[in-house]
Amino acid sequence: MSLSADRTDIIHHLPPDHLERSLRADVRAGLSSSPKTLPPKWFYDKLGSALFERITNLPEYYPTRAEREVLELFAPEMAAASPAETLIELGSGSSRKTPLLLDALRDAGSLRRYVAVDVSDSALLDARNELAPAFPDLRLEAVAADFETQLHLLPRTGRRMVAFLGGTIGNFEPQARARFLTGIRELLDGDGGSLLLGTDLVKSPHILVPAYADAEGVTADFNRNVLRVLNSQLGADFEVMAFDHVALWMPDEEWIEMRLRARKPMLVRLPGVGMDVRFHEGEELRTEISAKFRIEGIAGELESAGFSIAGQWTDSQNRYAMTLAEAL
Repeated sequence: MSLSADRTDIIHHLPPDHLERSLRADVRAGLSSSPKTLPPKWFYDKLGSALFERITNLPEYYPTRAEREVLELFAPEMAAASPAETLIELGSGSSRKTPLLLDALRDAGSLRRYVAVDVSDSALLDARNELAPAFPDLRLEAVAADFETQLHLLPRTGRRMVAFLGGTIGNFEPQARARFLTGIRELLDGDGGSLLLGTDLVKSPHILVPAYADAEGVTADFNRNVLRVLNSQLGADFEVMAFDHVALWMPDEEWIEMRLRARKPMLVRLPGVGMDVRFHEGEELRTEISAKFRIEGIAGELESAGFSIAGQWTDSQNRYAMTLAEAL
């Protein structure tokens, strides 16, 4: 399936109501737990995506710039270490950093196909619009799938490189992360291949915390956007500005937690899931974890999942790492 042949051509593995059912299930589970939680994927409606784009350009938010620097410096080394016929990008979004990797793999002489995987049709089409003019000879495929549960449906033939960029692996807690990495290893059974993994590194909280609590307040607005999503999608009546944004460094877990803290007692009605949820003054709702890693820890987790390390690269300030791991 070539995207250049049909502008709306997407391989759909998601049922039409997948996002609605997933949202309801996550809200029921997360808001009935103690402490209350929601997964970070629900930040990203149209407004949330626009806010995150603003975050990536803030002076405090270094990960996007650091990852791009690593790709600019070392993508040719990555491609030479693991030439692939197919690049599969998980959670591709609009694929704005992907051309650096595609150029390197194409120059290595092996690349024939790029597969963008995302739950959002609009993100997949944006990726196509970005990439098709620059890579006219590359087979571009768009797959609407949930990479947390549908890895087994992705291409399983030929030598493949799976790219999971942006530090998104940090949103997984350790046990879920181990299952996910094992799932990628199982996807690469057969003709083999590699995983290119982007990870933010442990550093001073004086650098980490401002990246999630910028002076302009964009991240605070982004964090509160999950409440707007519940209001619009589930008919909830969250008073969005009655919650304060909180970003904390958790030294034992070595991750950042983003939370929303209730300024006053509230009873929130969520008719879309048939729930009423009470918040006490000062009660916190956890909306994201963002784990930070150490170089040796990344290698250990990948080896435990059935990979061998082919290379590791960092930006000039050692803030962010990219690890290339070959499936054993």
